[in-house]
Amino acid sequence: MKKIDLTQGKVISVITALALPIMGSSFLQFTYNLIDMIWAGGLGSNAVASIGSSSFYIGLGYSINALVVIGTGIKVSHALGEKNDNDVKEYINAGLLINIIVGLIFATVLICFGKNFIAFLKLQNAVVERNSYLYLAFSAPTMFFTFFNLLYTRILGSFGNNKLAFSISAIGIVINIILDPIFIYTFKLGVLGAAIATLIANIIMFLLFKINSAGIFKFNFKVGIDYKKVKEIIKLGFPMSFQRILFTITNIILARIIAAFGSDAIAAQKIGLQIESITYMVISGLHGAISSFTGQNFGAKKYERIIDGYKTALKIGIIYSLFMAIIFIFLNNPLIKLFIRENNTITIAASYLQIIAFSQIFSTIETVSNGLLTGIGKPQIPSIISVVFTILRIPMALVLIKPFGLNGIWISISISSVLKGIILYLLYMTKVRKEYKNVK
Repeated sequence: MKKIDLTQGKVISVITALALPIMGSSFLQFTYNLIDMIWAGGLGSNAVASIGSSSFYIGLGYSINALVVIGTGIKVSHALGEKNDNDVKEYINAGLLINIIVGLIFATVLICFGKNFIAFLKLQNAVVERNSYLYLAFSAPTMFFTFFNLLYTRILGSFGNNKLAFSISAIGIVINIILDPIFIYTFKLGVLGAAIATLIANIIMFLLFKINSAGIFKFNFKVGIDYKKVKEIIKLGFPMSFQRILFTITNIILARIIAAFGSDAIAAQKIGLQIESITYMVISGLHGAISSFTGQNFGAKKYERIIDGYKTALKIGIIYSLFMAIIFIFLNNPLIKLFIRENNTITIAASYLQIIAFSQIFSTIETVSNGLLTGIGKPQIPSIISVVFTILRIPMALVLIKPFGLNGIWISISISSVLKGIILYLLYMTKVRKEYKNVK
């Protein structure tokens, strides 16, 4: 696999070239659940609530997978910046080993304890509970393949070459779009059909990655396993993974609180989250771009270039998130109606988007700053900040529910995002910028 040198060239061109394919891949990855919900939306709010409820635990899997994806991505990009090919192979080997262990364990847990996980949410709707478990159980093997697809995408990003990941993701989503209505409506499998379609699409993606990767994803037996590198990956990936796990667990607890307001509220929140992911897809592309860009330049000791890259990514992200915030406030109804036609659900989802809109710029600052700190090998810093303010959402929600009702939960989410963005930018100004500005 050819490495693209991110330590050379005009910064904005390099950042954009890196970010666009990641944005595309992120869009396609998110689209799996999005397409499932759009097709299932024709079955009503109960179907959307079923997929939405189970997706919290699917999200937990992504959070756990971040342990290996982030750690491997950082170390591979550093090794590439240092032009150490042997280390690159050893880190990829270590990442593959961790991934297969984590993937098998998580898939097994979902199958064995899925009913208990759904029961915890106290959905108070037998149909939603049954369909949630069915979707979750069939998503278990999907997660095993998705874990590898995400790892492969991140490794390609470290090489600075995201076109292959984008192409394979595009094929996967087309397959999912074709299969969803067939399994949901033609075979009359409902929510279960959506899960089966996504499983087939992810298996095909996995096979395409293996076939078209020029051998970089094959375990290199000549190099073997360096357990020190396994520990390095876990050490680097753990803070961010732990942050995301707590973030997801917080969302699960919030979902339990939301469930008290009925299945319409659950469906509305999940629809709101899917629409909000339109912003996240682009910003996550900037996160991946600045992380890979920073990683290689950090390895090459080009610190001034790291700062220029951060500023460039931040400007792009703020402009885009401001645009999306305006859409969330004034044009939310047409987006919501893509998923559902039930008036109560539409009203709740609209309130969610209008409140969350005010935190979009700050979420962008948080995400881009996170990418910078991850790239220089300090993911524990944003992790601590995120953990504190994400957990704070729960007591804030319980307090704000009294005067604002369901909207109090949305307000608590927005406030915590604003605080994280402000603190991470101040941290960049007082720590990172000051430390690397004059280092040659």
